[in-house]
Amino acid sequence: MKRYQLHRMTTDAPDWTQAEVLTDFSFSWEKREAPVTEFRGLWDEAHLYFRFDCIDHDLVLGQGSTVKERVLDSDRVEIFLTPDLSLTPYYCFEMSPRGEVLAYRARHHRQFDWDWTCPDFQLSGSIDSPHYRVEGQLSLAMLREWGVLKPGTRDFFAGVYRGEFSHRPDGSIQPGWMPWVNPQTGRPDFHVPESFGVFEMLE
Repeated sequence: MKRYQLHRMTTDAPDWTQAEVLTDFSFSWEKREAPVTEFRGLWDEAHLYFRFDCIDHDLVLGQGSTVKERVLDSDRVEIFLTPDLSLTPYYCFEMSPRGEVLAYRARHHRQFDWDWTCPDFQLSGSIDSPHYRVEGQLSLAMLREWGVLKPGTRDFFAGVYRGEFSHRPDGSIQPGWMPWVNPQTGRPDFHVPESFGVFEMLE
C-alpha cells in the first residue's frame, strides 16, 4: 500500500518547503501523459494542512447554480478519508480551482449523503493560468471524531485524486481521472478501497 509522509510544522503558518511533494498521479484508465499535479501536506497539534498545485492548459469551470453543480462540472482535486477500508463510512472533499468545496459523506459502494456538511473545513483556491492552486485545512479533532485518526496512532487512510477535464473540438467536455493510487478497476472509480493509501504523521 502506498504511503505519504506528513511532516510536523515548525512554524506558525505552513512552510511548504518542509512538506514532501507527492507527484505520482496518473491517468489510470487512459494511455496519455498526465499533467503535473503536486500534493503537499503538513500537520501541527491542531490541524491537517494540504495544498494541491496543478498545471492545466485547458481549464474547465462549472457554471451551475449550486456549489454541487459547479464543482462536479469543473476541473478539481479531491481528498477522501476513512476510518477503515470497509468505507463505512468515508468522507469526501471535492475542490474546484475557485476554492469551492463539495463535501459529503458516503458508504461503499457510492452511497452518497449529500446533506452532510463539514463547517470545520477551510479552503481557498487561486488561478494563475496555466496553474491553479487549492489550499486548505481540517482539524485533527474532527478526524478523531470521525474515527479516521485513532487513539495511539498517527497513520490514517486517505485518497488523493485529480479530475482533469478538457474541451473537445465540438465544445463538449472530456473527463479524465487521475488517482494517486491506481485502483486497477475496469472503469474509472475513486470510490473503492483500492484507491486509498496511508498518510503517516511524522514528528
